[in-house]
Amino acid sequence: MVIPWATVETLAPEVVSVASVGDVSRNFASCDRVVQRLLAKTPALYDALTTRDITEMIRVVHCRGEGMDRTISTGAGAHRLVLRPVLGPAGDVHAVRLWFGAVAVPIPPSRPAVGLIWELDTQLIHQPVDLRRLCGVDAEEFVPRRSIAELFHRISTFDRHAEVLDLLYAPVPGKKLQFDVIVTSGSMRRGHWRITMRARDDERTRGAWLLIEDVTSDSMPSMAPALDHVGLREAHRRAGTHLAIVQLEHATIAHWLTEPAPWIRWDYLFRPVDVFHPGDRARLVDFGARLASGDAVEVAVRTLNYGGGYTPTSLLLYPYPGYSARQLTIAQFVHVGDDLPIAQPTEPVGYDEQLRRWRSDRMEHTPAY
Repeated sequence: MVIPWATVETLAPEVVSVASVGDVSRNFASCDRVVQRLLAKTPALYDALTTRDITEMIRVVHCRGEGMDRTISTGAGAHRLVLRPVLGPAGDVHAVRLWFGAVAVPIPPSRPAVGLIWELDTQLIHQPVDLRRLCGVDAEEFVPRRSIAELFHRISTFDRHAEVLDLLYAPVPGKKLQFDVIVTSGSMRRGHWRITMRARDDERTRGAWLLIEDVTSDSMPSMAPALDHVGLREAHRRAGTHLAIVQLEHATIAHWLTEPAPWIRWDYLFRPVDVFHPGDRARLVDFGARLASGDAVEVAVRTLNYGGGYTPTSLLLYPYPGYSARQLTIAQFVHVGDDLPIAQPTEPVGYDEQLRRWRSDRMEHTPAY
């Protein structure tokens, strides 16, 4: 019997659980219980090692950030125990991968996996270079930091945005989520990712730590969007309606509900807050109380455009049902005037080269209507 790799997540201090065994999600299962079951499948090794021995090795790999290989003599011959860390953007260990079996048995290949960090104060997801190994990521479009809106925009037929935003914008230790998504990027093959995340609010991070496992296969589901979803998006596109979830406290776009407004530069920014002119951000924050009471608000703002200047835009803000405490609002963006003669920034505001490539790939692979 071939034992699959087990992935033990270490996304929060003093917490370990099993994210997956092979390609099967384990949804934060007890590490001790899963290790016991795996050991039971290799009786010879079960007689030589205890669950506590293996969990201690996981702890050592987590603390040191280095892999471990051990050969163990048993009555049925030599067995091998292999542990590998999964690193995040700061070099921390977000998970430990574990495999054991007879030395004569080939070690099965382990799928790519990486750790990410969501930083609430900057509204940025920090990504390691190894993210480029995942299916669905174009290496030439990789950037070390991106907004949550950009991640959502590359996910197909996903319906758990509210749960994710609730965790990310209210990082209460103990909150956790695991889900699968289909991602696309330019001309790359679609990827199937398993995302495991835990909220954190400590000296290291105010936000969340994430683990992404690439579980792409030739038999992965097509994930075709529902007819009503396709129809609504097409109706909005033809009507020129552009809707997004905006986080008022930080004045950033969290998620586009329709196609993004084409005159707004919201992607590949160093700081997602730069979508709105500095003089308008404080005004957006002030509307939180009115929206929390159930009122709708209309406000004129200046939004960053792809030329580096600003475009007059009208925002119609509506309360986000059930999430007023998170300072989230549904915003309709309406183009109301020509670009303003405001001096452009002297320094780049984002990853311009990657942006050009992404927009070019999008235009090339967008069907004509």
